[in-house]
Amino acid sequence: MSQGVRRAGAGQGAAAAVQLLVTLSFLRSVVEAQVTGVLDDCLCDIDSIDNFNTYKIFPKIKKLQERDYFRYYKVNLKRPCPFWAEDGHCSIKDCHVEPCPEYLKMANNTKELEDCEQANKLGAINSTLSNQSKEAFIDWARYDDSRDHFCELDDERSPAAQYVDLLLNPERYTGYKGTSAWRVWNSIYEENCFKPRSVYRPLNPLAPSRGRFFLCLCLEKRVFYKLISGLHASINLHLCANYLLEETWGKPSWGPNIKEFKRRFDPVETKGEGPRRLKNLYFLYLIELRALSKVAPYFERSIVDLYTGNAEEDADTKTLLLNIFQDTKSFPMHFDEKSMFAGDKKGAKSLKEEFRLHFKNISRIMDCVGCDKCRLWGKLQTQGLGTALKILFSEKEIQKLPENSPSKGFQLTRQEIVALLNAFGRLSTSIRDLQNFKVLLQHSR
Repeated sequence: MSQGVRRAGAGQGAAAAVQLLVTLSFLRSVVEAQVTGVLDDCLCDIDSIDNFNTYKIFPKIKKLQERDYFRYYKVNLKRPCPFWAEDGHCSIKDCHVEPCPEYLKMANNTKELEDCEQANKLGAINSTLSNQSKEAFIDWARYDDSRDHFCELDDERSPAAQYVDLLLNPERYTGYKGTSAWRVWNSIYEENCFKPRSVYRPLNPLAPSRGRFFLCLCLEKRVFYKLISGLHASINLHLCANYLLEETWGKPSWGPNIKEFKRRFDPVETKGEGPRRLKNLYFLYLIELRALSKVAPYFERSIVDLYTGNAEEDADTKTLLLNIFQDTKSFPMHFDEKSMFAGDKKGAKSLKEEFRLHFKNISRIMDCVGCDKCRLWGKLQTQGLGTALKILFSEKEIQKLPENSPSKGFQLTRQEIVALLNAFGRLSTSIRDLQNFKVLLQHSR
C-alpha cells in the first residue's frame, strides 16, 4: 500500500470518528438543546416551568397524592369497548391475571407467550383493600350522596365501579404494546384530533407525522391537538422512567431506561418529532396549572371539605390543597384561556361544543385499552384533563359561587377532584422525570 493511500485511509478514518462524535453529542443533547425556549401559543418559557415545578409544586403534590382522599379513585374497568370487538389477546378484563390464549401454547410460540404472560402479570390491578377502607368507602358514599350534584355521574354511579388504591397501582411499564396499543392512540389522533382530512397519520403513533399540519389550524384546534399529544408524551415518559429493567427471583427491578427514552423522544430517531412532543407536555402542564388557579375559589369556601371521616386529617389535607392553589396563583406566566373562543358568540359556542364532544369520545376510547393498569391511569388522566377544561369553560359560574351553599352553576364530584389533582400530579412527575433524564444523558457522555 502506498503512503498516499495510507494517508487517505487515515484521513477518512479520522473524519468518520469526528462524525461519530458529533452524532453522539447531538443525541445526548436531545433535551438540553431542543426542549428549551418559549412555548408556542403562550409567553411562558420552559426553564421557568422547570424551576417552578421542582421547587414549589412537585414536593407538595406528591405529598397530597398520599392522603387518603386522593389515593383512592373509583373507576369502572369492566366497561366494554364501544368502538371495536376486543380480540382478547393479552388483555386483562378483570382485576386478576387471565390465562394467555391457548393457541400460543399450541403453536409453541415461546417468545410471544412469554411477552403475553409478562404483560398480563405487570398489567394486573392490585385490588387489595383493608376491611377498614371498605367500611370507610361506604361512609364516603353516604356523605357524597347527601351533597347536590349537577353534573353527569358516569363511572362513579356504575355498579361495576370499584375503589382502587393508586399507591398500590403505580403507573409504569406493563408490557402492553404493539397493534392493540397503537390502535387506541391511532383512534384518538385520527378520529378525534382537529386536523385536515388530507393528512394521514400512520398506525404507529410513534412514527413521525408528515408535516407540522397543526400550524394551519386555529388556536382552539391547535390547543386541542397539543393537549392530546402532551398527554401521550407524559404517559410515555412515565413508562420510560419506570421501566422493567430486570426480574430476578420473581422480584422486578424498575428504573429509567435511556434507550427507550431516546426511541420515543430523540430528534434523530423521531425525525424531529420528539422535542415537539415534549413541548406539548409543558403546554398541557400550563393548561392544568391554569385550571387549578381558576378553581381555587371553589375550594376556599367553608362548605367544601375533603371528607374521609378523619376530621383532623381532612383539615390538614384541605390546608395542603389550598397551599398548592396559592402556589399556582403565584405563577407569573399563565396561559391566557381568554384568547380561546374569543370570536363571535355563535362560532365560539360551536367550537366549545365540538371540544366537548371530541373529548367525550376520547374518554370512551380509553375503555378499549387492553391492560387494566394502563386503562386505570388512562381513564384517570383523561378525566383529570376533562375536569380542567370544564373549569376553564366555567369561569363565570365559579365567580358567582355562594359561600355557604351548593351552587347549581358549578359542581365537582369526588371522582373529578381526585382525577384533577392526580392527573396534574402525573404531569408534575413527568417534568421531574424529564429533568432526571437530562442528568442521565449528561452523565452518559
